[in-house]
Amino acid sequence: MAHATPTAPETHKGPKLPVLEREKLILNGRSYHWITDRICGVLENKQPAIWWVLFIPSAIIALIGVVGGLSILVSTGVGVWGMTNTVFWGWDITNFVFWIGIGHAGTLISAILFLTRQNWRTSINRAAEAMTIFAVMCAGIFPAFHVGRVWFAWFLAPVPNANAIWQNFKSPLLWDVFAVSTYFTISLIFWYLGMVPDLATIRDRCKPGLRKLLYGIFSIGWRGGNRQWSHYEMAYLLLAALSTPLVLSVHSVVSFDFATSVVPGWHTTIFPPYFVAGAIFGGFAMVLTIMIPARFIYGLQDMITMKHIDNMAKIILLTGTIVGYAYLMELFVAFYSGAQYEAAAFKYRLVGPYWWAYLAMMSCNVLSPQIFWFKWARENLWVVMGVCMCVNIGMWFERFVIIVTTLARMFLPGDWAYYKASPVEIMLFVGTIGMFLALFLLFLRFLPCINIAEVKWTLPESDPHFDDIHDHPDHGVVKEAAYQQELAQAKH
Repeated sequence: MAHATPTAPETHKGPKLPVLEREKLILNGRSYHWITDRICGVLENKQPAIWWVLFIPSAIIALIGVVGGLSILVSTGVGVWGMTNTVFWGWDITNFVFWIGIGHAGTLISAILFLTRQNWRTSINRAAEAMTIFAVMCAGIFPAFHVGRVWFAWFLAPVPNANAIWQNFKSPLLWDVFAVSTYFTISLIFWYLGMVPDLATIRDRCKPGLRKLLYGIFSIGWRGGNRQWSHYEMAYLLLAALSTPLVLSVHSVVSFDFATSVVPGWHTTIFPPYFVAGAIFGGFAMVLTIMIPARFIYGLQDMITMKHIDNMAKIILLTGTIVGYAYLMELFVAFYSGAQYEAAAFKYRLVGPYWWAYLAMMSCNVLSPQIFWFKWARENLWVVMGVCMCVNIGMWFERFVIIVTTLARMFLPGDWAYYKASPVEIMLFVGTIGMFLALFLLFLRFLPCINIAEVKWTLPESDPHFDDIHDHPDHGVVKEAAYQQELAQAKH
């Protein structure tokens, strides 16, 4: 049988058209060695003074707010919260939904963008994954202590207990337990697995001692062989595929806490996609909020470039527009449906005593991201930080509006009351903010904040044919010679 011969390429007689190259993800032609030194230097070198300025107050706030607030709560009872007979879900569940939403960007950046082969994720995915872990830890505090007698919180687990009472598996509150715990477990494994090659790199750079021993234990014998890389990539791919539906399901399940009820303002089918878009919206804003200062403090501008910030600002603009559409659809359905109680609930949000919260939600979440339509705004870090802070505030107010304003005025006028957070509630929420910041600063101190291996994959040098092409002054001549060699082999 004759071998098939490749046909000669068509030659273009006209002028050569310019080739538009993609914007580089690593600037200034940095080498493999420079990337390793810069990322490992963040945790190997002495921490800058600003790290201590941020960490010490955050740790103190976390200690006083979380430990102190929970001690008062457990020793006294949930009566120290400002809840009323109708507003039995106040700041605690508002903060729970807020922190769960913050944790969504990490898995989205790591899993979905990995599956779609978006290489720009490589510089920010590690920090976003860490943010996910810490945000879910903050979120878990509130429902665990909201039960009142926290020592009975294990009754939520589907195991027989002393009273022979099984959980109500039809309740979305129990679905929350399964969804959030599964999300946390998969996210933690995904985060740790991605760090194994980098932990081995740090292990090999450490001097003998406790530090080298610990990094050696957690790198689980990584040597970087072909078989290990093959198994690593397959495991990473499977975990990414497993994590992707969790991004969509977890906050959908959280929205079912409200959507499956018959309360006006909650009983709506728009809640699952609305909550998911809002979670991605708030999560990306929080990633930028913490990564832009870290980028400046540790000199990571060549790896976290304006291209990364621009892409994330565009995603914030997209998801913010989706959230704004959901807000308008809620109003439209409420007033167009003719359901008087539904219309009354949204009228109360607009002109009731909580109008200021609704105004803050609309202005921060819908209006502020629209400035990202302009390129100059996406390239100005002060503008980006300002918008992200507005989004963080607006997303908290969104949960406050959904929960508190709906419950504060129900069917019986005699039960109407104005809910105000108690000092213990405020102290606990501020404490979780300090806890989140303290954990993230410890992450920067002891673990690689950027994925060393994946960042190197985005360099031109990672192309196996890089030396054959880029060492020659005329790339076209090299390609033509390669083609002639293939043609000669086919003829023989």
